[in-house]
Amino acid sequence: MLAVTIQSFGPPDGLVPTDLPEPVAAPGQVVIDVEAIGVGGVDAVIRRGTLGRPGIDPGYVPGSEVAGTVVAVGNALDDAWLGRRVWAFTGVGGAYAERVVARIADLTPLDDGFGAVEAVALGSAAPVARFALAHAHLDAGERVLVRGAAGSIGIAAVELAVQAGAEAVAVTTGSAERGERLRGLGATHVLDRRGLGDGPEAYDAVIDIVGGPAMPDFIDRLAPNGRLVIVGAVAGMPPADFGGHLLRAFQQSRSVATFSLDSVPRGALAAARPELFRAAAAGELTPVVDDVLPLAEAAEAHRRMDAGRVFGRIVLTP
Repeated sequence: MLAVTIQSFGPPDGLVPTDLPEPVAAPGQVVIDVEAIGVGGVDAVIRRGTLGRPGIDPGYVPGSEVAGTVVAVGNALDDAWLGRRVWAFTGVGGAYAERVVARIADLTPLDDGFGAVEAVALGSAAPVARFALAHAHLDAGERVLVRGAAGSIGIAAVELAVQAGAEAVAVTTGSAERGERLRGLGATHVLDRRGLGDGPEAYDAVIDIVGGPAMPDFIDRLAPNGRLVIVGAVAGMPPADFGGHLLRAFQQSRSVATFSLDSVPRGALAAARPELFRAAAAGELTPVVDDVLPLAEAAEAHRRMDAGRVFGRIVLTP
C-alpha cells in the first residue's frame, strides 16, 4: 500500500512515498479506501518537528482527514458501515495513505453527490471556524478580524462571520489578489499581514490562525471587551510575554483564549459537521480547493504551503 511517511523532520523533502502493510481494523474501527486527503497546517507543523509528541518519530504518516468508502469493519456488529462513503478524522496522523483506519466515532456519512475533495476541504476547517467564532462570542453587529484568512479555516470563518451578521469582516493576507478573492467570499476590509490597511481601528473579535511573534500586535487592535481566539500557530508560538499587552490595557477588559476542536463535546461536533456539509452542498459555504495532487507529491504540497502559495486547501488523491 502506498503511503507518505516523514523520514526526516524539517523541510518538505523529508516526506517520502513508502510501501506500508495494509491496515487492519480493530473493534470500533473501520478501514477506508481513500478517495481524497486534506493537507492541513498541522501536518506542516508536525513535519517541521515543532509538535513533539510520543510516537511522532521517523516513519510517521501525517494527515488527519480523509474521505472515501468503508471497505472493512473491526466488528461484525458494525457491518452497516460497509460500502458507505464517509469523511473521517484519523487523529493527528495516519491519513497520507491509500487505505486508513478510523474510529467509527470519527466518521461522518457523505450524502450522494457531495464529493470527497469538497469534504476534505471543509471537514476539519469549517467546524473549527464555526466553534471558534462561538468561542469568541461573536454577535451580530460586531467587527471581526480573521488573521491568516487565505487558508481553509480562514475562508470558512469569513463566510460564517458574514452569515452571523458581523458589521465588518476584515482579513489579513499576503497579496492583493488573495484579498480580492476574500472580498468575493464576503470580506469587507483587506489588510496586509501586519494588520495595516483600510479597516476598523478596533475589533470586537480576532480569530488568529497565524500566531507567531506578531500575535501581540493584534491584542492591541481589540476594542474594549474584545476577544482574541488563537486557533492555530502556523507562524510559530507567540512570545511568552504577550500577557503584558493585556495588562497594559487593563481597563479595556480584553481577553485572549485558545481553541481546539478537542474541547467540543462529541455530540455537538457530530451534529455540526453534516450540517456544514449540507450548507456547502446548498452553496452556502465554499469548499475552496487550491489544487489536487497525487499522494506521491505530498512534499510538493508542503513546499507550496511553506511558500505561502496556497489559497484554500490542497487535496491529495491516491
